[in-house]
Amino acid sequence: MLYDILQDEEFAALLRNHALEVLHYLFEKEQEFGVVADLSSITFDPMIPEDIYSQLPEFPLFLIVNYSFESARLENGSLVFEAGFGPQNFGSVVSIPASAILQIVVDETPIFVNLTASLKKKPSYKSSMEALLSNPENQKFLKKK
Repeated sequence: MLYDILQDEEFAALLRNHALEVLHYLFEKEQEFGVVADLSSITFDPMIPEDIYSQLPEFPLFLIVNYSFESARLENGSLVFEAGFGPQNFGSVVSIPASAILQIVVDETPIFVNLTASLKKKPSYKSSMEALLSNPENQKFLKKK
């Protein structure tokens, strides 16, 4: 049953819209945040150097703070912001579609989770849970046996 829900496009659209609403709320409240997203759906303009890109995990955490927060905006269903990467602080505009946002985090606590964000690449419930639990902070949500 859970797998069917996670595969349902209507449910994915609901979560995508909810992600945008949460982001809009955070912007209104001027609250800095982080996002965990599926790297395969993220675009960089200009593209960051390969040596930096290759070091990014499959589901990187981007902290939208300071200048990145000041430059952040919602545009065509995506979170767009400027960020610096690597020791040279290589500048790039990052664009993350709402459908690729797995988590929105405030003060190290997930306030939004979208298990469907990781399904496009790996269609399995197990992969979604692995992505969710790749953030060590989420380990506390596991039920103890």
